[in-house]
Parts: sequence; structure tokens; C-alpha cells
Amino acid sequence: MPTVEVKNLANQTVGQIELRDDVFAARVNQALLWEAVRHYLASLRRGTHQTKTRGEVSGGGRKPWRQKGTGRARHGSIRSPLWRHGGTVHGPQPRDYSYHFPRQKLLGALRSALTAKLQSERLTVVDTLELENHKTNALRKILGKLGVEKTLLIVEADGNTNLERASRNLAGVKLVPTRDVHPYDLLAHDRVLFSQAAVEKLQRAIVPRAKAA
Repeated sequence: MPTVEVKNLANQTVGQIELRDDVFAARVNQALLWEAVRHYLASLRRGTHQTKTRGEVSGGGRKPWRQKGTGRARHGSIRSPLWRHGGTVHGPQPRDYSYHFPRQKLLGALRSALTAKLQSERLTVVDTLELENHKTNALRKILGKLGVEKTLLIVEADGNTNLERASRNLAGVKLVPTRDVHPYDLLAHDRVLFSQAAVEKLQRAIVPRAKAA
């Protein structure tokens, strides 16, 4: 089993925690990670793009000119796609880009992302994330002690109001509860910070089905 040091908010080692092999020492499946990221980004698309067909553009209530005798080509409406300001043929229409992604594949991608973070030594576990106040500057100093230099994903259990308020004004810092951890967030942030309770809860939730049984 992989072992990780547990630190306090002053970056002092206060213990160790053993992580599950089937969660934090899984095979890093790059193809599965790509699928999970693609699904996540697709679900974020609003899909409100729209072009007007010939039935939606203005004008064209009558024939531009008579059928014969003018020497010009025959036309029935200025809304034709052949005309400037006419309708668009086969243009984009509003649609939903989201699609079903099997939960077991998502959990597999999550285990791959967690393993990759641990292997690259970008995963930190602290004994608690309880703050004395909700001041952003206080949290910034704590993250400085923990060696956070770039983007950071914080994973904590629900109900930590001070941490939620302190972190929302820090650029590059995102706080998510254990139930909302996604492979995309793990890959998009340079480091991930867990409370000990959060990492224990998460690895119990995403253990492979055969092992859980």
C-alpha cells in the first residue's frame, strides 16, 4: 500500500496514512482519462448556437422579379441561401452536447487521475482543514507554508464554511466536496490538497466494485 505523510497546516509532519492500492496505485489509463475529460467538457457546452434558415430570415414575401423576359436568372425569393442575407443551409442549431458516460468508467478515470497525482508527488494530505476564520489572506499564508505555487484543488467534506469563504477569492484555487471530485479537476490543477477525513471517505467511495463486494 502507498503511504503518504499527513501534515498540519504549518507543514509539519504529524503522522502517516496508508492509501488503497486499488485506488492510488491503479494503472494510469490515458485513453480513459481522455474520455472523461471529453465528457466533462461536452457537458459544459450550452449549445445555444443557431443560424436562421430561409423560413426565418426577414423579407422575401414576393417574387423579386417576373419569371421571364428580364434576362436575369429565375428567383422566387430573396431569402434563398444563394442570396446575400438569405437563409443558411445546414447551419448549427441548438442542441444538447451532453451524453451518457458510464459511472464505472468515470470511477476508473478518477482512480487513474489520483494515481497519477500521487506518482508525480502532487498530492498532499493534511490532518484537518478547519480554519480559525474565513479570511482569504490567512488561507493564502497557509498555502504558502504548504508549498503551493501554482493552481490547487482542495478536497474537503461538506460543511467547512470558513474554508469555502476563504478559498473562493483565490485565483487558481478550487474547493470541491468529496462527492464532486472529477478527473478533469485533478488534471487541470497542478496540485491537490486533501484533508485526512476527505481522502479516507473518497477512497472508500471509489473502490472497484469487485473489491467493495
